[in-house]
Amino acid sequence: MTTTETDVTVTETEPPAPGQPRRKREGGVLNVFSHGILVIWAVMVVTPLLWAVMTSFKDDRSIFTSPWALPDRLHFENWARAWTDANMSDYFLNTVLVVGGSLIGTLVLGSMAAYVLARFDFPGNRFIYYLFIGGMSFPIMLALVPLFYVVNNLGLLNTIHGLILVYIAYSLPFTVFFLTAFFRTLPTSVAEAAFVDGASHTRTFFQIMLPMAKPGLISVGIFNFLGQWNQYMLPTVLNTDPDKHVLTQGLVQLAVSQGYKGDWSGLFAGLVMAMLPVLAAYIVFQRQVVAGLTAGALK
Repeated sequence: MTTTETDVTVTETEPPAPGQPRRKREGGVLNVFSHGILVIWAVMVVTPLLWAVMTSFKDDRSIFTSPWALPDRLHFENWARAWTDANMSDYFLNTVLVVGGSLIGTLVLGSMAAYVLARFDFPGNRFIYYLFIGGMSFPIMLALVPLFYVVNNLGLLNTIHGLILVYIAYSLPFTVFFLTAFFRTLPTSVAEAAFVDGASHTRTFFQIMLPMAKPGLISVGIFNFLGQWNQYMLPTVLNTDPDKHVLTQGLVQLAVSQGYKGDWSGLFAGLVMAMLPVLAAYIVFQRQVVAGLTAGALK
């Protein structure tokens, strides 16, 4: 009986495994540090956005006298003035046409090229793949002058469809690189079963493989949308017609249109207009973006 009581006592007072308390403390410190960094990063990102939205509802006097104070009232006329007087409506429509057309063309051409490079072995496969990767490392500044002459010789200068073609060419390298890796993670048994049932390569791609690659398409589509919507250098060089300017060009024109007397309230309203579609797209598709980025690691 004494022995049993002694054993029970030893079991109840047995110290934890060596190193366990230290591991818990280290994990807690690491979690606090990482969460603190994330909070600081979130504040640094969100604060300028909120300040821009708040400033878009102020008048010019309040922007300079009390930049951090809330507006005395909501000046919706800033948005109306930027939308109509500054032609932001036309710039917005041009941007939607250019980005919409280039995004569809990029995803269609990029997905087909990536599928072939990922699923078929043929002479020159790796060479073509590395050519696309090389396009990602080519600085756009070096291509502006020859690109201008090429587009001009083709008669596509100052045209919406010419800008769409340039955007597609500019976005294809990253799209092919991203989707090639994604298509390699998809199971080959589904495509083989479709071939056995008599499906052609075209039908297998569009009806079977492309729907399976939906997370990857959404992810690369969001990245391309962000880059193309905020593009400034390419339309500035290739699109000098004021009637066909995109939003980024319109914001610059709004900033310098009045010389030393800038319409700051209208400028911030136009800035928020250009910013809202990007934020809305990411908020709506944020889960699909994360799923597309982690799909290859989870399979």
